[in-house]
Amino acid sequence: MSKVLSSLCLLFLFSSTVFSQKIITTKQVPRVTAQRDTLSHWVKKNQVGFDISEIAFLNWSAGGTSSISGLLKSKFTRVYTQENYNWTNELVMRYGLNKQDGIEVRKTEDVFQYNTAFGYRKDTLSNWYHTAKLNFNTQFTNGYSYPNTNTAVSKPFAPAYLFAGVGAEYANKEKSRMLYISPFTSKMTFVLDQRLADLGTFGVVKATYDTDGNLLTPGQKSKIELGFLVTALYKQEIAKNITLENRISLYSDYINHFGNIDIDNDLLVELVVNNHVKTNIGAHIIYDDDIKAKEEVEGVQVTVGPKLQLKQVLGVGIVYAF
Repeated sequence: MSKVLSSLCLLFLFSSTVFSQKIITTKQVPRVTAQRDTLSHWVKKNQVGFDISEIAFLNWSAGGTSSISGLLKSKFTRVYTQENYNWTNELVMRYGLNKQDGIEVRKTEDVFQYNTAFGYRKDTLSNWYHTAKLNFNTQFTNGYSYPNTNTAVSKPFAPAYLFAGVGAEYANKEKSRMLYISPFTSKMTFVLDQRLADLGTFGVVKATYDTDGNLLTPGQKSKIELGFLVTALYKQEIAKNITLENRISLYSDYINHFGNIDIDNDLLVELVVNNHVKTNIGAHIIYDDDIKAKEEVEGVQVTVGPKLQLKQVLGVGIVYAF
């Protein structure tokens, strides 16, 4: 675990150091900027996009499998700012599918996430805020450990995660560098599907049975933790029309195995063609002690210990901002 954490920290520090050197350019693609409502002090920004990738083969001697993938994504932001107060709200939704010849349609992305943070600072010269944060995320549809599509390994609200806490947050004026430290953050895990709860998935207490296999106590559908949370955001234009954004979250529960750290690191590089066409390259790394991996052994899926999760994404698509 310490090796994984060290590697991720080095990756984050390396990207922050290397890419902080700003490349001077004379001409850039015009950008769509959020508009502030001067009467209500709100900044509103909406983005809706669609990424697609396709490959097709016909009499291709080297072989290959035709496939097509699509990703629908949206992000809605509302920020209220007035002197020493700041209230940020963000709704993120993504859903992607992939179809290959001879294989059923498979899900590639499924995200529903809402974030809100309210901050107060003593004076307008300070970049440090006393902040209360809430984060909720779940998914839209069932998830499967392919090729097994008979038994779902996840469902809407199974799991769902709710983080709520208070702490201190540093944010520069452009909101491109942020650091949030919370010594008191509650992490609530919900598994509202009884079958998955009985299996003890995602860290909830599993069901108990007698020696004959009769159910004694059903699995619990929720789990509450209290721990220490650190999150950071780094965003920088590393070259003309190329922006790097890295978000990292580190959480450790005080009660259950304090020192075991849940890691969520999301790295995104965005290449802007124009206001509506963009290319995205991303890598998402997750490590959570409570999430047990599944492997197929001799045609049977078995549950093993927690493993490092990695998702890599490359997409070209259209984005409409308004």
